[in-house]
Amino acid sequence: MGKIQNRLESLFESVLFNIRFFTLAAVIGSAIASVLMFVKGSLLVLQAIFVFIEEISNVLHRHDTHGMSSLIALLISSVDNYLFATVLLIFSMGLYELFISKIDPASRTSDSRPNWLNITSLDDLKGSLGKVILMILIVAFFEKSLGIEYEDAADLLYLGVGVLLISGALFLTHVNANKHKS
Repeated sequence: MGKIQNRLESLFESVLFNIRFFTLAAVIGSAIASVLMFVKGSLLVLQAIFVFIEEISNVLHRHDTHGMSSLIALLISSVDNYLFATVLLIFSMGLYELFISKIDPASRTSDSRPNWLNITSLDDLKGSLGKVILMILIVAFFEKSLGIEYEDAADLLYLGVGVLLISGALFLTHVNANKHKS
């Protein structure tokens, strides 16, 4: 009975250990989504180039620059897409390292790895993702603040409070990162 129990236990543990390969679906899906977001961001930059060229032509002929705000919106949107692509890439690589294997080609040393890729736990992954998500929120706040019409002092006060809160979040992130380095 002991041998059968040991074999069943060994078989169960092997199956359970190999189930980790199901995370490859999330790894591959996130990597593909990351590539798509990088392409989308690049297409927005390309669109911004065309808008810029068109606006330069308008300035030379009519002295009209009303389209520059659309240029800024396109560039901010592209940054937003790039940041989200980065989140997806970090998530994909982090899952792979946590569940499948270390990403460390033979030609690389541990010193050549970027710090954000040193993911040894779910907390490390959450921290890396949190920092990039904070940047996405900052860009989104900046994008929204450009589109608001400030009609009275309260609107400017809200903007100032928003900037203060963002500054506080960045400060706390910096303090927390320095605490973990020590």
